[in-house]
Amino acid sequence: MDNKNNNNKGPTVKKEEYAVVLDYLSRGYVKSDMSKFGGKAIAQAIGTEQFTLLELAPKTGVDLEIQDTVYIGKEKRDKIYRVLGRLDFENLTATSRIELEYAIRDIVESQEEKFVEFFNTAEALSTRLHKLELIPGIGKKYMWEIIEAREEKPFESFEDFSQRLPNLADPAGMITKRVQQELDTSTPKRGKNKYNLFTQAPRPQRKPQRRQRKPRK
Repeated sequence: MDNKNNNNKGPTVKKEEYAVVLDYLSRGYVKSDMSKFGGKAIAQAIGTEQFTLLELAPKTGVDLEIQDTVYIGKEKRDKIYRVLGRLDFENLTATSRIELEYAIRDIVESQEEKFVEFFNTAEALSTRLHKLELIPGIGKKYMWEIIEAREEKPFESFEDFSQRLPNLADPAGMITKRVQQELDTSTPKRGKNKYNLFTQAPRPQRKPQRRQRKPRK
């Protein structure tokens, strides 16, 4: 979880094994400019390891349900035919955007031990900025309360965290908000928002290639 290189590239990239369905379009995308997959059924989903937004092609005859968890790893898949690739936040459907928060929170709560460990081990990014400060609702004031509390005794659960720090009663919700901020690439990333704690860094935008002028004869 913790990135020892102290940069904004996010955690070490891992292949997603499972994903949560955010939207299922049995006839593909409606908009003509998004129909690169020929009107075939497609699902928008989020990976459970690093919250990677993905486009998935289900197997023929398989209907997916929103918030279903599906296997997308290298072994035999029962519902997904192919992982089509990463999905840009800007291309999420309206339904996917609504379901995103619920899916992230469920993932965080299902991996409670992993995220409690983040609160126990998060380090400084620089002399001026600590990873804990990047979590919505913490700031410098509560950052020091967390550090002092974990030095006395490491946190054992979200419930233990909220009981010992009543001003921070919803640690799972705070992690959820941070993940949402990292995934939202619709606005430029500046200041605290430029770091990726839990997600992969966004794909670099390709610069349009300049056409080379033919030499004059």
